Amino acid sequence: MFTRACKNIRQLDNVPEQITETNVTNHTQELLQRRSTDLVHFARELAQELCGESEAENGERWLDHARGTAEILVLQHADPVAQAAAWLFGAEQQISIALLLKALKPLGAEGEEVLRLIEAVRSVLRLRQVHQVSREGQTGGLLAAGDQLESLRKMTLAIGQDLRVVLVRLASRLQTLRYHATIKVPASEAVCAETLDVLSPLANRLGLWQIKWELEDLAFRFRQPEQYKTIARALDERRSERLDFVEKIQAQVQGLLDEAGLHAQVSGRPKHIYSIAMKMRSKGLALERIMDLRALRVIVDDERACYEALARIHERWSSVEAEFDDYIARPKPNGYQSLHTVVIPPDGRPLEVQIRTAAMHRHAEFGVAAHWAYKEQSTGVASRDAPAADSTRLVFARQLLAWQQEIGERLGESGAGSTALGAAEFIYVLTPEARIIELPVGSTPIDFAYSVHTGLGHRCRGARVDGQMVPLDRRLENGQTVEVITARGSAQVGPSRDWLNPELGYVRSHRARAKVRQWFNARDLERDAANGRSLIERIMQREGKTALAFDELATRLGFPDAAALFVAIARDELGPRAVEDALHLRAASSSRQQDESPVLAKTALRSRTALNGAPEGTSSSVLVVGVDSLMTQLAACCKPVPPDPIGGFVTRGRGVSVHRLQCPQFIRLRNFSPERTLSTDWGAMPTDGKARFAADVLVLAHDRPGLLRDVSDVFARSKLNVTAVSTQSKSGVAKMSFTLHVGDASALSQALVAIREVKGVHEAARRAGAGA
Repeated sequence: MFTRACKNIRQLDNVPEQITETNVTNHTQELLQRRSTDLVHFARELAQELCGESEAENGERWLDHARGTAEILVLQHADPVAQAAAWLFGAEQQISIALLLKALKPLGAEGEEVLRLIEAVRSVLRLRQVHQVSREGQTGGLLAAGDQLESLRKMTLAIGQDLRVVLVRLASRLQTLRYHATIKVPASEAVCAETLDVLSPLANRLGLWQIKWELEDLAFRFRQPEQYKTIARALDERRSERLDFVEKIQAQVQGLLDEAGLHAQVSGRPKHIYSIAMKMRSKGLALERIMDLRALRVIVDDERACYEALARIHERWSSVEAEFDDYIARPKPNGYQSLHTVVIPPDGRPLEVQIRTAAMHRHAEFGVAAHWAYKEQSTGVASRDAPAADSTRLVFARQLLAWQQEIGERLGESGAGSTALGAAEFIYVLTPEARIIELPVGSTPIDFAYSVHTGLGHRCRGARVDGQMVPLDRRLENGQTVEVITARGSAQVGPSRDWLNPELGYVRSHRARAKVRQWFNARDLERDAANGRSLIERIMQREGKTALAFDELATRLGFPDAAALFVAIARDELGPRAVEDALHLRAASSSRQQDESPVLAKTALRSRTALNGAPEGTSSSVLVVGVDSLMTQLAACCKPVPPDPIGGFVTRGRGVSVHRLQCPQFIRLRNFSPERTLSTDWGAMPTDGKARFAADVLVLAHDRPGLLRDVSDVFARSKLNVTAVSTQSKSGVAKMSFTLHVGDASALSQALVAIREVKGVHEAARRAGAGA
């Protein structure tokens, strides 16, 4: 039954119409009832049926790889979710995410957790595949340093949320190396290089020493086989002598500590070939001069007993002071604690002794994973020991960032240098729950708050960095833990306009700046809507049209609703005259058709008419399709300037009003009365270059001393005459309106570009138009 079910599941991607989600769910339920509700059993049997005899690129059967990976995780005390993921993350072609989504759905929250972990592991593996593909054609098989840094950045984010991603990834690589050792075929240079340069330092940072040592020894064996064999032969030649000595000295130390009343476990400690080779290389020593070839490990009950055992050993044999390290008082960054000392036994050859408690030893063997709380809730914190889980996650995240910095610096030394590392674009900081947040270099606590959640950014009033209160403009650095202090009352919610001032340095990221602007735009919209409603109400009372509904008035003026109408008149995009005309629209509609029909008769004649509204002493012209000697004037709402596209609208008693085609007022008038619209164009301009046209400019900037002077200087350098200026400052934002005389639109555009470069200016543009 299960075989048939899995075959049907396997067909899911190819023939989705032949099997439904219900069928997959039924097959999964059959498996759970038939075999066991155990998650690992389920994953193993599902993998056995789906993978079959499929192989990885190196020839290893996927099932063998999954089995070996899962066994490594068991020894690392990984939880069932990680073990289940180990069975299912490989053979991506046979086990797709879509298939897993349906197969694991009946398992509920536990199945969803397995699926998330599989997706994260596969994303990390895909980074490796991109890494290897990019190597093709490059000498030595090494990826460009800049690309390596980018892969490192993505890998950090991918594994930063769950330690189990790291465990599965490291266990998978260890199984790959074991497979190559079994078949006696060296792993590829790319695999060995990644193992020693990236994965082994990661295991070291997290304190996963058992995995680290085996990864290093196997990769070193394949990468430098001659040196490996030389050291291995030298160790093997004296193995029996070394073992005899260790057994003898072990018994002596055990007896010494028993006499002192200390409960202790004394054992020999193996030395790994890769670490020996690195020590020989770094210190320039021959093999026989390595201090810790012979080593003992002493495990006692508590920290006090560690120091007492150390004293007893030093009383018995002389010590080498330069080789003593107290990692209990000063733990390593990854949390490792132990006492290290080197003593000289009667044979005169050094002996290393490590002394630690059982808890320290557990951490030394399994690192962060020894304390990891796997049964997490959706918040990522274990319910049974939330403070401990938070602390462990924080240690994990910090070590992950330290690993990234270590590898990044190594890449910089090998060629990335100033071009890659020096130009780093991102930093990584932590939430109090140890979530990794990526931010642009130079970001502040406000950028951090908006990156976590928009609402948190709006309510941000202070911040603690690594437990210390800091100002909101403090530049964050890699690895810091940031806690945001929020406003409590709803009246205090909202950002400050100072945050938008680049001179004050509160905000660095584009996301945070955009969110702050959106908040103020929404507040301005509410304010303008309220002010616009008051203006409309006053006009309606003056005209005796209070019975007319706001929505009806908005429809007459071409707005989608009353709110848009209120905002338009408050922002001077619509003038009182247009509202008055709309209020009397129906009463005048019948007489308007009779009075204006002669004027609107189109004759296909083009008459050149003098352009009114230009400054005194200048002249220009507009070509109008209509009747000879038709009076024209430039519309005051949008103030067109050559060569703006223009259109004409026949007014009552004021001739043809000439507008820019994109003028909001002209668009509304054209929609209401298309029969009153005339085609117009600019005529020949005077050749003396003295023609001038009025244009309105709006400038928004952060208010500061000298702002108006700096903007006026731009106009003066552009030889544009300012005939009117109006300024208003509110909440630190200056709103300045200028009326200029310009020869054409190109000169005005150049001036606007220059104004946008003025310190503090964030918007400068021509006014779109206001109602006449």
